[in-house]
Amino acid sequence: MDYNTLLDMVAELGYRLAMCGAETFRVEESANRIFASYGITAEAFAIPNCLIISIETAEGKPMTRMRRIGHHGNDMDGVEKFSALSRKICAEKPEPAVAMQWIKETIPAVRRYTLPFIILGSILGSLGFSVFYGGGIADGLCAGVCGLLGGILIYYMDRLRVNHFFSTIAAALVMALCAYCLGLIGISRNIDAAIIGCLMLLVPGLIFTNAMRDIIYGDTNSGINRIVQVFLIAVAIAVGTGVAWSIINAVWTIPDAAAVPSHSLLTECISCFIGCAGFCVIFNIHGRGSLLCAAGGIITWLFYRLTLFLGGTELTACFWATTAASLYAEIMARIRKYPAISYLVVSAFPLLPGAGVYYTMRYAVRGEMELFAQQGTQTIAIAGVMAADILLSSTAVKLITAKRRKP
Repeated sequence: MDYNTLLDMVAELGYRLAMCGAETFRVEESANRIFASYGITAEAFAIPNCLIISIETAEGKPMTRMRRIGHHGNDMDGVEKFSALSRKICAEKPEPAVAMQWIKETIPAVRRYTLPFIILGSILGSLGFSVFYGGGIADGLCAGVCGLLGGILIYYMDRLRVNHFFSTIAAALVMALCAYCLGLIGISRNIDAAIIGCLMLLVPGLIFTNAMRDIIYGDTNSGINRIVQVFLIAVAIAVGTGVAWSIINAVWTIPDAAAVPSHSLLTECISCFIGCAGFCVIFNIHGRGSLLCAAGGIITWLFYRLTLFLGGTELTACFWATTAASLYAEIMARIRKYPAISYLVVSAFPLLPGAGVYYTMRYAVRGEMELFAQQGTQTIAIAGVMAADILLSSTAVKLITAKRRKP
């Protein structure tokens, strides 16, 4: 057995999975399963920025590989391709050099949207969620323009490997300034809805979801690491929009927020589908899977509205809607043999408290501390309910699946 090539191959596969945004447990499990298929006992340890793999040869010689995981994004097609490749390697057990060649062939096979499509996804995501959060058509179009600017800015800052905290502040600042300007000249009637719609591009939905799934599988260090990232990104969004508000307010008087119109359920579902479809592009989901992921967002929102209709509170509705999103993701993952994270992150997006982060920030910069505390507590409560529900639902599915696999 060529242990060096085997170690290099598994480390490369784990590295590719992590760089695409895979959960920590998926990276470790893929490595351990491949070694087990070759009859080798191994230890794989992964955190969001590092992967360490150790084995012991037949002669008792320990060997280790470590890979530094740098700036990584939201590449769900890459997660699917490399996960499928790991299963193929386990099933066929090729020579390590052959498996390494398979990895090299898979890298260019991962589909990626071009910049025009990424910009289109940013526009659709911003437009859809602006209307979803109570904006009109004009507000949605304004959010789309802001999303266009934000999408371009995020794309190039990611390519330049700009610090994520700084790039989030910059993108939030630019998009919020654009939205305020469009509102002040009379194009947007509901500036808040326009800003919230484009700020959804910055909400760390994948990191939040991965954090919960990491904790489920016992990767507490990685989970806490990602939760801290979520908190820092939320702070960056608040800082960027807060600075934009301060700049505009020093020059013009920002009008009070317009009354949020009550959209019909059909309008909410259509705008939800458009917004989720935009995020399918941002998360690099292709083909029929993107439509199914966007449809999951509608299912999630229908459960939310149904719970409210039956007399439930907002937190109760959020709980049952997240349950629906989690179960939908697990079911679709098993039907289509596709990672559940792709369906979960998009399906649960309508529930993420992007509006809560924005309003919490607005009350803080205006000095309305009572409203700030109230809105901040509500936002944290919604995030907590979603986190707990993802943990419970995924754990239940894992236990049921494990029980069925036992002879």
